[in-house]
Amino acid sequence: MTLERSPLDELHRALGARMVEFGGWEMPLEYPTGTIAEHLACRRDAVVFDVSHLGTVRLDEPDAFDRLQETLTNDLRKIGAGRAQYTHLLDEDGSVLDDIIVWWHPDGDLFDVMPNASNTDRVRDAIGGRETTAQRAVLAIQGPNALERLSTVFPDAATVGRFRVGTTTWRDATCTVAGTGYTGERGVEIAVPADVAATLWEAVVDAGVTPAGLGARDTLRLEAGLPLHGHELGPGITPLEAGLGERERMRGVERHLVGIATEGRRPPRAESPVHCGGEIVGQVTSGNFSPVLGHGIALAFVPPDLDAGAPVEIEVRGTMLAGEIVPTPFVGR
Repeated sequence: MTLERSPLDELHRALGARMVEFGGWEMPLEYPTGTIAEHLACRRDAVVFDVSHLGTVRLDEPDAFDRLQETLTNDLRKIGAGRAQYTHLLDEDGSVLDDIIVWWHPDGDLFDVMPNASNTDRVRDAIGGRETTAQRAVLAIQGPNALERLSTVFPDAATVGRFRVGTTTWRDATCTVAGTGYTGERGVEIAVPADVAATLWEAVVDAGVTPAGLGARDTLRLEAGLPLHGHELGPGITPLEAGLGERERMRGVERHLVGIATEGRRPPRAESPVHCGGEIVGQVTSGNFSPVLGHGIALAFVPPDLDAGAPVEIEVRGTMLAGEIVPTPFVGR
């Protein structure tokens, strides 16, 4: 299978990135500094991710709003033009086929729908529109100092607020900027035309923003308690089970997603059994070492009567890791 490559591929390789396959793309997992250093740079300062593997399906037809309203779960009437919304595409059984960000352009009749890399065709089949993934790169600048550092090279992009969407220009090319991200930190995501994407990446890095790969992106989203398609979301998993609906509607759900903090540095791993009271009661969906907290953390599906404070154990290759159910996010801003 031929893997897709980002418009920034040559820059990643020049920086010594370790490249891996992800969702049909070859993307940087980490740079020579390593995942933990990149993770901590995001929590303490600012990093830039290349997330060009995310899909973009553009809708600009007169019925675009109505089509999205009919197909996706969240109500666009709750926001408006110039805003972004997190939403889902569901299967017939109510499980999540994909979780999606919709960027509603300030123009009013233009939408960019951002599916996960492997689901772009499925989403386009459901909502129509045209795919524009190959025409742009997407840079995610994240961290407590992200907007300040970005403002020194691209001030218009740095003014876009949380869950807002704006348009501006870089090197005379039109960019879309959204106040979204996947780390729990401040920041923006910038869709920049492919032919000028490298110049923006280099300017951001020259401003002191650290390049970061998919490894840090995963540990950061786990600390923030954010779901990942194929782990906390996917076939057989409903939004309510994943904790993405109203809490009072949890009644009747047979399992729910919780955070677990474990003792020691050994990380829990996905698909590990969760024990409570000597019985297997659930399964880990995502687990890793938290660089900020200094111990293991996990997301897991367990029965709805297990909540914060309940003691549990996670079985990893025959070893039991003592843990406790805790509120998420594990790490706040």
